[in-house]
Amino acid sequence: MAFPLTRMRRLRATAGLRGLVRETDLRAGQLVLPLFVAEAGVVGEDGHADRSGGRAGHQPIATMPGVDRLSLASVVEEAREAAALGIAGVLLFGVPADKDDEGSGAWDDDGVVQLATRAIKQAVPDLLVLTDVCLCEYTSHGHCGVLIDARGDGPDARSVDNDATLELLARTAVSHAHAGADIVAPSDMMDGRVGAIREALDTDGFAEVPILAYSAKFASAFYGPFRAAADSAPAFGDRRGYQMDPANGREAVREALLDVDEGADMVMVKPALAYGDLIRAVKRATRLPVAAYNVSGEYAMVKAAAAAGYIDERAIVLEILTSLRRAGADTIITYHAKDAARWLH
Repeated sequence: MAFPLTRMRRLRATAGLRGLVRETDLRAGQLVLPLFVAEAGVVGEDGHADRSGGRAGHQPIATMPGVDRLSLASVVEEAREAAALGIAGVLLFGVPADKDDEGSGAWDDDGVVQLATRAIKQAVPDLLVLTDVCLCEYTSHGHCGVLIDARGDGPDARSVDNDATLELLARTAVSHAHAGADIVAPSDMMDGRVGAIREALDTDGFAEVPILAYSAKFASAFYGPFRAAADSAPAFGDRRGYQMDPANGREAVREALLDVDEGADMVMVKPALAYGDLIRAVKRATRLPVAAYNVSGEYAMVKAAAAAGYIDERAIVLEILTSLRRAGADTIITYHAKDAARWLH
């Protein structure tokens, strides 16, 4: 029925009416907080200030205001705080003191992520611990796998060996599972990695550990601040040979469906803010739980604009996160998680 019988404003008149008909909910329990945990020598240990003058066990990340690299003790405290705020879980990224060509620190059972996982699960057993499964933070060259010589003889004439990398990713996922990870999340974008990880987990007695696949991960300019935080920028070239072209939507759905066929329990779209159409498309196509990663560049833009007084940070953050839920995200990985959880209480 048309106006004046139909008046859309009737159900917008009060907060109670708006809440009664609200289509999309946003709760702290839908959020995951990414954390950067660093080995001794990278960030100060308890009782000793780090080299940048931050709190003991915290090293501020210049490109991401309010986000720090954390010592093992400090990452446990962050996890306790996240749990107290009702946040669903934390996603761990390692910042090792030493790197090599293969990224062997990634599957070291006494590696920084493994130690952090054990410590968090002991201190806060009900908080979910998700672990990023990739090699880029651990390789001396910054790429997400082992390298082979490719065509040509220029400075970028090396590429990632997809199939040789699968075994290393599987070893990393199994190591994380042994440490107590609740969910392993491969982010490398190698073909076949979900199947390789699923087989390795099942063979090693971890059939119940879910895989959250970074299925539609784009070669995005929004990742810049993260690469400084994790010290994972490629030493040469870029990652467009394995991460997705931001222009491609149908390919994103195809990637997600392939991961489903290989055994993924959840799928992810990354970045989030400029990819709401693909969050929706992947959700419809896979019918699996979908995570959206509200990445470092998205976070940094909001923080910079808020610091300049251009925007209302609280209103903007909650609007962004709600938009991702509306697009179809069941879970949102965001550096805003703690602030958002406080605002939602």
